[in-house]
Amino acid sequence: MKKVLIIEDDAVLRENTAELLQLAQYKVYTALHGKEGIDMALKTTPDIIVCDIMMPEADGYEVLESLSKEPKTQGIPFIFLSAKTERKDVRKGMEMGADDYLTKPFEEGELIGAIESRLAKVAILKELDKDRSDHLDNLGASLRSIHELKNHMDDHGVEFTFQFGDTIYTQGDHANLIYLILKGMVKTHKLDSMGKELITGIYKTDDFFGFIGLNTNSVYTEYATAIEPTTVVGIVKDKFKDLLENSPELVIELMEALAVSLSDVKEQLLQMAYGSVQKKTANTILRFAEKLQEDSSGNIHIMRSDLAAVAGMATETLIRTLSRFKKEGLISIQDRDIRILDLEGLRKIQ
Repeated sequence: MKKVLIIEDDAVLRENTAELLQLAQYKVYTALHGKEGIDMALKTTPDIIVCDIMMPEADGYEVLESLSKEPKTQGIPFIFLSAKTERKDVRKGMEMGADDYLTKPFEEGELIGAIESRLAKVAILKELDKDRSDHLDNLGASLRSIHELKNHMDDHGVEFTFQFGDTIYTQGDHANLIYLILKGMVKTHKLDSMGKELITGIYKTDDFFGFIGLNTNSVYTEYATAIEPTTVVGIVKDKFKDLLENSPELVIELMEALAVSLSDVKEQLLQMAYGSVQKKTANTILRFAEKLQEDSSGNIHIMRSDLAAVAGMATETLIRTLSRFKKEGLISIQDRDIRILDLEGLRKIQ
């Protein structure tokens, strides 16, 4: 019989959750605050811990940090319960090493499913390699390609959902997560001394972003914002680093991909520095067209300010150039929708 420790200061929720898990054939231990939870975990060594975040004596973050330092409890799967829905609170817990989180109130099936999933993962990894079970529980097997890395992040990363305009991270935030886009689109951007937005990158489905070195003390040097409804998964940088150390073939492929990306950035900078306004605008529309999915009418949805920021020009200048392209029959425009009518014509603009 698997052992579950519930650390929750709400007596009603604690008792109801314990009864639910007992009916599901788990042996249940309970603690009414963080300090008691730490003592109970060290005493009983549960198979999994379900812990509230906001509690007296010691909060959930302190519980996780304390148990992560103890050899007998550091490998135990840890699920946070939280009434908070702010992404920064969820992200903080995952960065510290939590395996999952549930937002209160939660459904019976959500709790049972989360526990069973984490226990099954531990069991499978122990079968694969008993001597390295704790290591593999965090990292997975050696990866041979970027495709396998993306699958690993999809399976083991922490999922976040953002709406149009939501901030994913801000300049100065602790850079401890590397992201993969499952669906949607993200821009990274900085602000110059005058407060003007400068877009540093546009990322689409299946792209990585958030690479700011592997130093544990680094911070993000730019902002990341969803520019359409977006779902991403994040993996803690220390785990990503360990994956690379165990995956030499993956490292080589990543280096090749980064080299191509740097070449693209160099070309973009040259265009911004020396290209004509028309050439910059045309190239920027083509770059967005490569990233964005057309709708049923063949349109792509782009904000004028985003186009201007990528092209490196004032929004007013961009609007005038778009109007010229429209008159020349290269594009059609309606609100945020742009439809390319003459692809080759845009490519030939000098």
